[in-house]
Amino acid sequence: MIVTINKQNEKTLVSLDGRIDSTNAEQFQQDIAPLMEGDNPDIDINCVDMTYTSSQGLRLFLLLQRSVMARKGKMVLRNMNPRVKEVFDITGFSNIITII
Repeated sequence: MIVTINKQNEKTLVSLDGRIDSTNAEQFQQDIAPLMEGDNPDIDINCVDMTYTSSQGLRLFLLLQRSVMARKGKMVLRNMNPRVKEVFDITGFSNIITII
């Protein structure tokens, strides 16, 4: 998994490339940890190149969403692969996290 993070004005732009699974979930958590703090809670995550997420990845998305909401921000996942979106739909995460 390659995580690219850029700040643009009042928003944080994140691009995900690859899989989130048990082999790299800890690294993904470390990568997104700075996004759970600070005064820039609006996060836009481009998932066009994310090919898979395990339950560990879902948990991390949920933790990030809770952090963003606690700071009165907004998190959006966009350009999600249909197979990955299906995982979010089946688990109910698409009802919790904004996916466009």
